Amino acid sequence: MAETVTLTTEQRPTKGTKAAERLRKTGRVPAVVYGHKEETASVSVSAEELAGALRHHARVVDLKTGGNTQTALIRELQWDHLGKDVLHVDFYRVSADERIKVSVPLELRGTAPGVTAGGLLEQPLHSLHVECLAIAIPDNIRVNIGELQIGQAVHVSDVKAPEGVVILDDPESVVVQVTQPKDQAEAAPAEGAEATAEPEVIGRKAEDEEGAAE
Repeated sequence: MAETVTLTTEQRPTKGTKAAERLRKTGRVPAVVYGHKEETASVSVSAEELAGALRHHARVVDLKTGGNTQTALIRELQWDHLGKDVLHVDFYRVSADERIKVSVPLELRGTAPGVTAGGLLEQPLHSLHVECLAIAIPDNIRVNIGELQIGQAVHVSDVKAPEGVVILDDPESVVVQVTQPKDQAEAAPAEGAEATAEPEVIGRKAEDEEGAAE
């Protein structure tokens, strides 16, 4: 679980595109805080503090406004076209004992023997939808592929979630698998077809020779 960090917020009385641009020039990021049936608050946070929280993979932060502190989930980030700077952030209020639904990235661990043998590693799922305590969101969920051979797969039902985390995805969905390369898979039937065709040609030739002899 990522550590909880504190971000100092300031009230944002003026809204609009131009006001947001002026705010960013001062090193702050426009934001909103909503949820828990409370009024949505327009605030700003330090771009430097937010960048530090994101570097530490923080999902839940403590928002400090004046003498008040509230816990919030980083619900959504809006990036610039280069994906470098955050233009806006949405915070969703949460409580310590609240269970929420979030998406958690998967981390593959180990080297699949099937890949070493020439197979192809395919990963249909790169994250899982889970339900857990708001203050206990895992950074990632590890998937061991150290024994995965060609033709084998790891399904959602095979994944071990951290304590207190419930996986919501279809248990039968494939997370990662090792498949036979297409060129090799197609080559095998072709060779077999050629082998069965050869006796048929020989047989016809033999019949033709018998007919000629008669």
